[in-house]
Amino acid sequence: MSRMRVINLGLPKSGTTTFAEAMKAAGLAVADHRIRRGQTADPALWRNFVGLVLYRGFFATGDPLHLLGEFDAVAEASFLKGGHSAWPQMDHALIAALRARHPQVKFTATRRDAGALAGSMMRWTNMAKRLPDADIPGLPSGFGTTQAELTRWIDGHYAHLEQIFAGDPAYLELDIAAPDAQARLAAHLGLDLPWWGRANENAQRRDPAAMHQEGPA
Repeated sequence: MSRMRVINLGLPKSGTTTFAEAMKAAGLAVADHRIRRGQTADPALWRNFVGLVLYRGFFATGDPLHLLGEFDAVAEASFLKGGHSAWPQMDHALIAALRARHPQVKFTATRRDAGALAGSMMRWTNMAKRLPDADIPGLPSGFGTTQAELTRWIDGHYAHLEQIFAGDPAYLELDIAAPDAQARLAAHLGLDLPWWGRANENAQRRDPAAMHQEGPA
């Protein structure tokens, strides 16, 4: 039986923490935004952003998962901190390398209504300032100052993924607010999911569907 591995290509605040918790409850080792000391036996990975580790593997060997052999799942790949960022879920070349090197890997893209997701991003800590200050694929510096601009960027990301995968059964776009989200994800992965719920809700304003970890921090 081949090893279960899954890569989530969803954006921050799209339900990545809920996805991570569901994978952990199913017994998978999860890399979620940043690798913690207790998650790996390799000290070189401690405190590393998952996105950077993916790129290091990709540029060194052609395999984005080269340095992530201990992990079964990636829940949040992007990061944004101190003027630096990485967005592997928006990188066609990196996604193509994952598909070529690991044809057995399943992909998901957690998502919510684009307008609601944009609003959640704007309310999460200081993300409303950090996004337009950065230079992100599809969102150049100076853009993303309004919910409408972020909504267009979000819709563009998921439309891009749909074109990349073009009906590939290895890919699932998952609306985390849908009543059948847990069942659809379990069927996609062929995995029992004993837990599904809400994690990391937006503390600045109660948002029932807002689920993400520390966001790109």
